[in-house]
Amino acid sequence: MQKQNLSSNIWKIYLIKAIKSGMFVMPVIVLFFKENGLTMKEILILQSLFSISVIILEVPTGYFADRFSRKTSILIGGVVATLGWGLYSLSYSFAGFLLAEITLGVGLCFISGADSAMLYDTLLESGEAHEYKKVEGRNGSIGMISEGVTSVIGGFLALVSLRFPLYWDVGLAFLVIPAAFMLIEPEKSKKQTNESSLIQMWKLIKFSLSDHKEIKWLIIYSAIVSAATLTAVWFIQIYWVTTGVLIGYFGILWATLLFASAFFSWHAGGIEKFLGRKKSLMALIVLPAVGYFLLSSFMFIWSGIFMLLFYITRGINNPIISDYINGLVSSDVRATILSVKNLVGRVMFSVVGPFAGWINDAISLQMALASSGAIFLLSGMVALLFMRKHKAL
Repeated sequence: MQKQNLSSNIWKIYLIKAIKSGMFVMPVIVLFFKENGLTMKEILILQSLFSISVIILEVPTGYFADRFSRKTSILIGGVVATLGWGLYSLSYSFAGFLLAEITLGVGLCFISGADSAMLYDTLLESGEAHEYKKVEGRNGSIGMISEGVTSVIGGFLALVSLRFPLYWDVGLAFLVIPAAFMLIEPEKSKKQTNESSLIQMWKLIKFSLSDHKEIKWLIIYSAIVSAATLTAVWFIQIYWVTTGVLIGYFGILWATLLFASAFFSWHAGGIEKFLGRKKSLMALIVLPAVGYFLLSSFMFIWSGIFMLLFYITRGINNPIISDYINGLVSSDVRATILSVKNLVGRVMFSVVGPFAGWINDAISLQMALASSGAIFLLSGMVALLFMRKHKAL
């Protein structure tokens, strides 16, 4: 009976993913920032500072989930995220948005890593750990479908005002709280130690980014891929405006991209099995790099189809690489290691994102896209060489 009850965690985590991923304001967020006086450089600086807040808290919150309770961690994340969206809906300046972003970053950190670790340990205790790649792919797919649905609705809500979708985001974020209460904490092996929490966290970071070469380069490579797709996301709405797309279509177009990503996330396990490990990993950097170069070369409404390359990558990146990493670590440190992976991705974005925003403001959108493609392709190829050296391919 306990095993059956524990398995219910899967649909509950799916539900939390759907709630957490839904964002009514997302298809018009850049336009909202600009309406409130921000430049593209300031928008990406804002997102960089959000990333820095995540960088600071990602590993400590992952460690909290491992050491104490993943259920409690997710619950705290839901409460703080609701507060963050509330602050956003009441803000009108860079400073106000920054406070809201930092609050949202805290909420994200308490959920990030804890949800994937709980999902894996639920499957492990139920004797179905081999299903993780498929289940995590479906989890990511559900998140993208949710964001897609809320984007369509948000696009129409924005016709009332660009701020109106934020009010809906507050109510949606609140729903994580009752969903988190329903979770059942799976058992996890705990190593007895007299070391302080800070020492243990430092050892896990060192293990992830230095001692274990395969994990190190999987994390670094995943970070480059994540930063490549995240940077692109913040240029999409500017691209649509530049090419003459009407605001009323933003929600529908955004949802189309997300549904495509959801499809590939759902089938990530099958795609990896068909291509094999080496080709799957190589595709993760080639696809977004090609997307950047095509978008910078063809500035037409129809060329927006090239944006699909970023969303295909978004769909398969996390299920594939998280599965590889989960197979190399034990349950008592899993949330922490996955948090390190997320942390490094934010570090990469916080460096490249504002630089790309500055190029957009100072030179042109085309140059910003082309420069981003070159940066991510070069860094990704270097990471692949090291992965090959340490047999991570």
